[in-house]
Formats: sequence, C-alpha cells, structure tokens
Amino acid sequence: MREREVPQEGNSSHTGHRKALYAVAEDGKLRLVPSRGWEVEEIVTRQAVEEIEQRAREARGRALAGSASPLEYHMHRARMDVDLLAQAAGLWRWRVRRHFRADVFARLPRALLQRYADALGITVEALSRVE
Repeated sequence: MREREVPQEGNSSHTGHRKALYAVAEDGKLRLVPSRGWEVEEIVTRQAVEEIEQRAREARGRALAGSASPLEYHMHRARMDVDLLAQAAGLWRWRVRRHFRADVFARLPRALLQRYADALGITVEALSRVE
C-alpha cells in the first residue's frame, strides 16, 4: 500500500490511539505511517472479541455445572487459546487440555496451579473459582 493510501477512517477499538503500518513512500522505500484504522478492521476485531467472549461464557457455564474446570474459563477470559496457555505455563498442550477436566484439575498440586496463575496473571485462589 502506498503512503497516501493508508486508511485514516478511525477505529473505535483503538480508543483514540494510532497504530503504525508499513507503506511504500514516494521514493519507493518502506516507511512507518501512523493510521487511525479503518472500518473493516474494526468489524473483524469486534467479531473476534465477541467469539472469544462467547467461548468464555460457555466455559463458565461448564465450570459452574462441574463438567469442566475453571482453568478453561480463565484461559478464554484472558483471551488465550490452548497453545498460548501451554507455552506461557511451560506445559504440553495435551496436559493443558487434560486439566480442563474438573476431576483432574481438583487434584493438581499447588505448584502447577501457580504456574497457570502466573501465566494468566491472576492468583491461585482466583484460578480455582469462577466468578
């Protein structure tokens, strides 16, 4: 995209901030150009956030019903997926998925709960309950 074509429509998800985009300048070199965003980007961002929030609501329902652990809910609430949580906690993906089971989660040692809590930016106590 050329420097003069960088969208400046505005995007409410930027909350008044700008983001930097690379664009081709008149001399043919890439330059960082500030952008206020554009409508398409805002629509796609909003849809992605709504999907994540829906997954969190569903995981919360399962956790409250006792068919899943609070870990899955907190993962979605933190806008993470299994891969990202596994990487942040330093665990294999299959272990994270296994810990979504309420019975398995209930037996996890405090040290492992602390790893999850640190990765999610919450306390162990908050991790163990669903609000």
